[in-house]
Amino acid sequence: MEPILREITDEEVRRYQEDGVVLLKQLFNKEWVARLRDLAEEDMRSPGRLHQELSKDGGRFFFDTFLWTFNPGFKEFVFNSAAAEIAGRVMGAEKVNIFFDQLLIKEPGTSERTPWHHDVPYWPVRGDQVCTLWLALDEVDKDNGAVEYIKGSHRWGNWFKPPAFAGDDRYKIDLEPVPDIEAEKDKHEIIQFELEPGDCTVHHGLLVHGAPGNSEEGKRRRAYVTRWAGDDAVYTPMPNIQEMMWDPGIPEGGALDCDLWPVVWTR
Repeated sequence: MEPILREITDEEVRRYQEDGVVLLKQLFNKEWVARLRDLAEEDMRSPGRLHQELSKDGGRFFFDTFLWTFNPGFKEFVFNSAAAEIAGRVMGAEKVNIFFDQLLIKEPGTSERTPWHHDVPYWPVRGDQVCTLWLALDEVDKDNGAVEYIKGSHRWGNWFKPPAFAGDDRYKIDLEPVPDIEAEKDKHEIIQFELEPGDCTVHHGLLVHGAPGNSEEGKRRRAYVTRWAGDDAVYTPMPNIQEMMWDPGIPEGGALDCDLWPVVWTR
């Protein structure tokens, strides 16, 4: 595994714990960015079985998941880059499992928003040490789809029903809906970052967030996203949640250590 380019500071860990998200500048070199861009183009031409095309009104909103399980290039990143260590040090974990990886790509002229949501209710996992590392492969700003985060919402104590990115009602879970954040933005402190290629954010699995479409002509918004789980994460199967690649074959309440969610980093 590659060494981390610099230490994660105490202030960065504190920002993650208090705000629910932290921006980490230039922790991935230009070689990784170029390689991941090539891999993204490869996957968009020949995606995996869990991919979705989400645009309805022009542009292209593409995502694909569990890429590392079938593409050797993404597997190399998961196991050999510093991503797992970054996630582990931000979370304060002693060990880190890969939960899954994902491409989230909004091409120019894509009007679809990423709906306001938080991540963990989609997934068969519970624990405080669950996070997402969102790695920018392009310049990202508010006009081409920079993610908006509600500061501190990971500590609200609420779980909201997962809205389907496709706009249907596929997740039949008995939870209250996400509040109408667009109608009450003045009630919240919204965090939104500008990122350069190689910058990343790490956000908590219960932080409420969403993203605008990409209204900038000629400016892509490609992100490679890795989801990580730490010491306290346990398997919690539920019906009608996001599809996993295969049954992990572990007992309910058990640690995630298995072929689907292997340990990648230990302190």
